[in-house]
Amino acid sequence: MYEGVVQDLIDELGRLPGVGPKSAQRIAFHLLASDPQDIGRLREVLGKVAEGVRFCEICGNVSEAERCRICNDLRRDATSVCVVEEPKDVLAVERTREFRGRYHVLGGALDPLSGVGPDQLRIKDLLTRIGSEEITEVIIATDPNTEGEATATYLVRMLRDFPGLTVTRLASGLPMGGDLEFADELTLGRALSGRRAL
Repeated sequence: MYEGVVQDLIDELGRLPGVGPKSAQRIAFHLLASDPQDIGRLREVLGKVAEGVRFCEICGNVSEAERCRICNDLRRDATSVCVVEEPKDVLAVERTREFRGRYHVLGGALDPLSGVGPDQLRIKDLLTRIGSEEITEVIIATDPNTEGEATATYLVRMLRDFPGLTVTRLASGLPMGGDLEFADELTLGRALSGRRAL
């Protein structure tokens, strides 16, 4: 264990997702050996993120304005909405270049063991959006894991009573237990274009 601020830095870095104690220590000592200007730029960017990044008022994607660039793009198909768990999943679907509609970011997936229920996600916002906009298709693109499947099942139950709404799910081909973020463009593109009605 290190003294003072060095240990504090290691502890804070270790709280980041995917960063274990050894990685946190390596990053901390890399930062300590870095040029002060590099540290200053990192501090400045972190400050800008904390102050300037928000979530789109329509879809929940990361944005610098009230609406993200996708919701502001009039060329996008407003009748088709792809529902994803996290903003990183929007980027994964966009990389396929197969989807030209809009998105809805839930902010996670149902996980009762961790205390994440429907009220902690943006499900009510989705239902309100479908009721007020002319949406004809909802594509459920949650991760192919237990939480993602539970979320998809819940959404299907909530959406089946909307008249004229087609609800689809990404086709098979994504490995169970994976994340959309890590799927290659070709696999995710095929899963999107071969989606099945629910």
